[in-house]
Amino acid sequence: MAGRHARNRMFSSPAAIAASAAVAVAVAVGGTVGAVHLTSAEPEAVRPAPVVPTSAPPSPQSPVPSPSTVSPSPEATGSPSASPAPTRSTAASRGKPRAQVTSTPSKRATTKPAAPKRTAPTVVATGTCGASFYAEGQMTANGETFDPSAMTAAHRTLPFGTRVRVTNPATGASVTVRINDRGPFIDGRCIDLSRAAFGAIASLDLGHLTVSYEVLG
Repeated sequence: MAGRHARNRMFSSPAAIAASAAVAVAVAVGGTVGAVHLTSAEPEAVRPAPVVPTSAPPSPQSPVPSPSTVSPSPEATGSPSASPAPTRSTAASRGKPRAQVTSTPSKRATTKPAAPKRTAPTVVATGTCGASFYAEGQMTANGETFDPSAMTAAHRTLPFGTRVRVTNPATGASVTVRINDRGPFIDGRCIDLSRAAFGAIASLDLGHLTVSYEVLG
């Protein structure tokens, strides 16, 4: 019976009542403060950002510059503020370039020398006599080796080196020979031609013929 009375015992004193009221007020105040803290902890991203104007509108007092009078800034044109890099100069160096000189050949170098005019040899003597030829012999009277293929001839009196033009009257063929030997020693003949010289004006089968001669000076 003592335990039953202890479980059902009620606080009826004024101090107990005041303490209970204080606890209830504290619980109520704490709940309100917690609700306020939860409301203020809202994420910042939800709040809209304030709109800030990028540039102020031009005032009525200052006129708006026209596009033609506005000089582009270095940032707008993209050119660096530093001085431009020096470009390679095309001016000539200290040494002057050599001018290409086209050499013009002189008239003296290009002009061919005039050929000397050939004058007709002077005829100092003429005549007619018999002529023959010879093809043998080792030495001539002037000390040359006899050459039957050379245009030479033998005469009794004409000086060595004299040139004589011998013509065959029957054909008109002529040959100029140089005297380098003596002969012929047969009557009726005044000149003895080499085999090549005789063959230039007549056939070798003739052996001898009458010719006209001109001694050239």
